[in-house]
Amino acid sequence: MKLAILSDTHGLLRPEVLEHLKQADAILHAGDINAQAVLDQMAALAPVYVVRGNNDKEWAEGLPRDLTVSLDGFVFYMVHNKKDVPDDLSGVDAVVFGHSHRYLQEERNGVLWLNPGSCGPRRFHQEITMMLARTEGGKLRVEKVSIPHEAAG
Repeated sequence: MKLAILSDTHGLLRPEVLEHLKQADAILHAGDINAQAVLDQMAALAPVYVVRGNNDKEWAEGLPRDLTVSLDGFVFYMVHNKKDVPDDLSGVDAVVFGHSHRYLQEERNGVLWLNPGSCGPRRFHQEITMMLARTEGGKLRVEKVSIPHEAAG
């Protein structure tokens, strides 16, 4: 199964990001979508699992603050801000979060922590990133995708 993992799009789905989303069997978005239209664009491409970010206002009131989803035998716990992750992660294989706009991929106590960074408008002179993941043979392989900041947006 191919997964696209992204966060902090802030109202912008870059063409380069859309190309990656078109290849995904599922999309995990860790919040700060900022527009229903962005959610609709993603949902037209693949099933979307999404949590509400701190910048997702009235339009997103129906979105959960956190979400646990099982995909191809892997359990993902999703939340926008890492500080809101519960202490007990029993049964969780990966935590997906955003908010900081900083890419992170590390294992802590047997749990994979994934922050895809931001692939929306460039902020704070940070790189523009997202993740692609593949589940194969009981393993989850994650790769960083860097989007050139010269790209529109």
